[in-house]
Amino acid sequence: QLVESGGGLVQAGGSLRLSCAASGRAFGSYAVGWFRQAPGKEREFVAAISRSGDKTYYADSVKGRFTISRDNAKNTAYLQMNSLKPEDTAVYYCAARVGAGIRWTTNEYDYWGQGTQVTVSS
Repeated sequence: QLVESGGGLVQAGGSLRLSCAASGRAFGSYAVGWFRQAPGKEREFVAAISRSGDKTYYADSVKGRFTISRDNAKNTAYLQMNSLKPEDTAVYYCAARVGAGIRWTTNEYDYWGQGTQVTVSS
């Protein structure tokens, strides 16, 4: 089970840190991704991190502003979001996939959280 938290309302230029807490099996066995879905749009990839945390990958739209990280001892992944823009407004989901390797398509993830709303005002 994955549970996201940390969403909220922030002004443009501000920051938020999302957390994704996992329960159940060893968190370090899963690669983790963050996705987002804005109203009327498809769910899109934001960032992903390998099982050990040594590899990360970002969508071009967030590169340089967002940072994905994880703490396997705490069974938690994070998404630090800086310099937020109104177009970052969406429900943010974390997802976990069995096996090694970073992936950026939704159908390659096995478990999903319920999502947390991020709203950036202009």
